[in-house]
Amino acid sequence: MKSKRLILALILAAALGCILAQHGLADDEFTAELKRYPYRSDLTVIGNPSFYKIPPKEDLLEIARRFGLGYNEVDLLFPKMDPWILPRGKRIMIPTFWVLPPSKLEQLVINVPELRIYFFEKKNSTVQTYPIGIGDEGWETPLGTFHINDKRTNPTWYIPASLQEKYGMAQMPPGPDNPLGEFVMKFSAGAYGIHGTHMPWGVGRLVSHGCIRCYPEHIRLLYPHVPIGTKLEIIYEPVKIGQKGDQVFVEAHPDVYQKIPDYLQYALDKLAKHPMAQQIDRKRFMNAVHLQNGVPTNVTNLASEGTSLNLVEAMQQ
Repeated sequence: MKSKRLILALILAAALGCILAQHGLADDEFTAELKRYPYRSDLTVIGNPSFYKIPPKEDLLEIARRFGLGYNEVDLLFPKMDPWILPRGKRIMIPTFWVLPPSKLEQLVINVPELRIYFFEKKNSTVQTYPIGIGDEGWETPLGTFHINDKRTNPTWYIPASLQEKYGMAQMPPGPDNPLGEFVMKFSAGAYGIHGTHMPWGVGRLVSHGCIRCYPEHIRLLYPHVPIGTKLEIIYEPVKIGQKGDQVFVEAHPDVYQKIPDYLQYALDKLAKHPMAQQIDRKRFMNAVHLQNGVPTNVTNLASEGTSLNLVEAMQQ
């Protein structure tokens, strides 16, 4: 199974490389600005949705990356849209808003099912967030509480013994073919790290051997702010509930590692434990859980008919 998935991944990588080359895209065409979102106990939904008119010769991978999203975030929202042949001129909603994941330490948090990392800066009550690629089936990203124990720029990749025959070497020097990219932050779970990538198409996918892949432009922003010793929580929370003032939102993602035997019961248990459970419209909540599109959905009892749920449902028709 692993070998078949690896072969498919290599084929996809080659195909994507050809397509992106035809579009004339290069990594240096993508840039990002540091964004710090304020948060507090009654503000655990950050960002706002964006809207975008699709220009000629642009695909979903490009749109996702330009807006700081992983491929999964647009693929889940537009399941019926051909990712390569988009409806030119169509105005679409871009899900540039998120419910914060639960955190005991509020430092560095990775929520595996949503393929996203959060960096909390408690001193000023702000948070940064970036999409990631995670471990594939059979090489799942480990869960638990760890800490950053090493940081390197332009790292050498010390290739695992199981992959040395494939690459024909025991270590790979820095350069454009190095899968670690320009920066790596190792954490205390063994050989795993948070790093850049030489294949940005893998962000928002299950592609690695357990490491965390970031877009090159994002790891450049995050790396300087994370000191050695920073605590890292890697959690598994496909359903998150947050609030924005007196409004309650739910954000549901697929169970990517198939860890939850009864997804609906899991979601209902989270609802029952939430302090604002009595203010939630159960029908809206169930619809959002059913969609599992990763978009924060207003499920407040008193929400108007123009909430994000109606918007997202309309986009998916």
